[in-house]
Amino acid sequence: MDMLDTLIYPLIKIVFVLTGVLVTVMYLVLLERKVQAWVQVRLGPMRVGPHGVLQPLADVLKLFVKEDITPVRADKWVYTAAPIIVLVPALIAFAVIPFGTHVHLFGRTISLYIADINVGLLYIASVASIGVYGIILAGWSSNSKYPLLGGLRSSAQLISYELAVTMTFVAVILLSGSLSMVGIVDAQYNKHVWFGFAQPLALAIYFIGALAETNRAPFDLPEAEQELVAGFHTEYSGMRFALFFLAEYANMIVVSSVATTLFFGGWLRPFPNVAALRVLDLVPSWAWFSLKTFVFLYLFLWIRATLPRYRYDQLMRLGWKLLIPLAIANIILTAAVKVMLG
Repeated sequence: MDMLDTLIYPLIKIVFVLTGVLVTVMYLVLLERKVQAWVQVRLGPMRVGPHGVLQPLADVLKLFVKEDITPVRADKWVYTAAPIIVLVPALIAFAVIPFGTHVHLFGRTISLYIADINVGLLYIASVASIGVYGIILAGWSSNSKYPLLGGLRSSAQLISYELAVTMTFVAVILLSGSLSMVGIVDAQYNKHVWFGFAQPLALAIYFIGALAETNRAPFDLPEAEQELVAGFHTEYSGMRFALFFLAEYANMIVVSSVATTLFFGGWLRPFPNVAALRVLDLVPSWAWFSLKTFVFLYLFLWIRATLPRYRYDQLMRLGWKLLIPLAIANIILTAAVKVMLG
C-alpha cells in the first residue's frame, strides 16, 4: 500500500495531468483561432475534420515533419536548451494545483492533485519565474538582433509585473493564513466567501499581471510581429518552435488555474455553504474547477481579439506607477482590516 501511495498513484497522476495539459493546449489553439475568426465574422479552420476539429492534429504533424534549422552563428547548446527551460517550469507548476477534492477508485480514495505542500503558492511563484531565463537565452543564443530585443523586453516585462502579482499572493495569504493551495480553497469554504469578492483589487491586478507574464495581448511586446518579426523565437522552427508554443499556452492554463484556486474557490461549487443548493454537488469537483478555469482562458482569447498592443513605455508605466502602488496599498488595507477584526 505504501508503494501505491508514494510512487504508483503519483506517477499515474503525473501522466494524466501532462496528457490532459497537452491535449488542452492543442484544442486551446484551435479555440483561439475560432474566437479570432468569430470576432472578425469568419469561420476559422473548417477543412480538417468536421468544423475543423482535427486541425490541431494536422498542426502537430506539420511541426513534427518540418525541418529544424539551427542558425550557423548560434550558440547551439544554449539555442537547443532554451525552449526546454521555458517549457519545463510551465509543466511542473501543475504539481501543486488541486483540480478537485478526491475520487473513489477501486475501493480507495484518491486525491485530485499530485502533491499538497505547505508552501505550494511559493513553489508556483518560484517556478513560474524561471521560464523567463529560457526566453532570454533563446534571444541571446540566436545571435540575431530581433530575438535579442525580444528577450530583453521579456526580462524587463517579467520583473515589472512579477512584483505586483506576488504582492496579490500576500493579500490572499493574509486572508487564508496558508501557503498551501488546498488550504487556500478550504479557507474560502470556511470563511463562506470566494476571495475574488473579498479581494477584487487583488484579482484585477493578478489578471493584468498574468496577461503580461504570459506575453499575451495587449502585452505581447516580446514577440511583437510588426516590430520584431516573432521576437525571441524568430530563428526557431520545427519542434523547438513547438516547445515555445506549448509553453505559452501551458502557462496560460497555469495562471488561469491559480486564479481559480486563489480567487474563485477552486473546486468549490457556487455558494458551497448553502444547503438549498446541495443539488449542485452532483457535478464533480473537477468539473467546477475546469469550468472556472475555462472562463479565464476564454478571457485571454477574447482580449487578444479585442485590445490593441500597448507601447513599451505604457507597459512599464502601468506596471511600476499603477499596479505596484495599488498592490502595496491593498496589502496594507487587508492587513489593517484583519488586525481590526481580530
